Amino acid sequence: MLSNQLRPRRLRSSFNMRNLIRENSLSTNDFIYPLFVVAGERIRKEIPSMPGCFHLSVDEAVKTAELVAALGIPGVEIFGLPEYKDEIGSGAWDPQSPVQRAIKAIKKAVPELLVVGDVCLCQYTSHGHCGQLNGNCIDNDKTLPLLAKVAVSQAEAGADIIAPSDMMDGRIAFLRAALDDKGFNDTILMSYTVKYASGYYGPFRDAADSTPQFGDRSTYQMDPANSREALKEVELDLDEGADIIMVKPALAYLDVVKSVRAACTRPIAVYNVSGEYSMVKAAALNGWIDEKRVVLESLLSMKRAGADIIITYHALDAARWLNE
Repeated sequence: MLSNQLRPRRLRSSFNMRNLIRENSLSTNDFIYPLFVVAGERIRKEIPSMPGCFHLSVDEAVKTAELVAALGIPGVEIFGLPEYKDEIGSGAWDPQSPVQRAIKAIKKAVPELLVVGDVCLCQYTSHGHCGQLNGNCIDNDKTLPLLAKVAVSQAEAGADIIAPSDMMDGRIAFLRAALDDKGFNDTILMSYTVKYASGYYGPFRDAADSTPQFGDRSTYQMDPANSREALKEVELDLDEGADIIMVKPALAYLDVVKSVRAACTRPIAVYNVSGEYSMVKAAALNGWIDEKRVVLESLLSMKRAGADIIITYHALDAARWLNE
């Protein structure tokens, strides 16, 4: 016979009992929804490798942002496909590029919605890497002023949060100084602090046309084998002034999220990346899984590991399910 003192099932006995002692919960307030903006008008074209996600012209991005706000999601992150590319990615700070135009239009239409600007050069450079080249190598220090131009241009367009995803050393301090110098002292820096050279980015690179033309990004993004190194990156970015720390990808790196949470008192974001999203969508479309159950369980695992913010392509669906 079991002892009456050893019955954990007592606390699982009813819906209300389970709710009463639940350790973690999901809310629409946890999400940021990524948008892919392109030049043109009245464009809403589904991305083949990311079912349910779209390339959007600025006018259509505004409509989606309005839906995001109506669902109770607090923010969007803007990625763009430029009209031109060059060796240094100058389209990334062009005020007429789709990203800057979308930031401005969304802030005008939905001023309460938080808008995050992704700062990187890969989709803007002809070579597809995240910085200025020196031969076939990325020149870290020459890239920093270019990233600063992008950050300032997005802040000028109205971005509430600047999110550098390039993984150049020293870029948080450099961008903080550049933003402050232009009077954007209150603009938040959400750093892609722990960004791995992951195979889970494939669908995004299709969506953003950002596949490198040679080599890969392993000389600046982190080795998937390393976890202690993540804590060094966190320490550096905290010292340089990052307001929010991010771990990317999410699902395959929940151990890292948990370690970062233990070491960091500032807010932590995770990026539930395109490969993670597309695998779930593909399985759901084939009838192999219960999409709602799997998505909400996956997102909850990120909260359980310690994330405060979840950037996810599932945000619209998850918000609808949670609002039910």
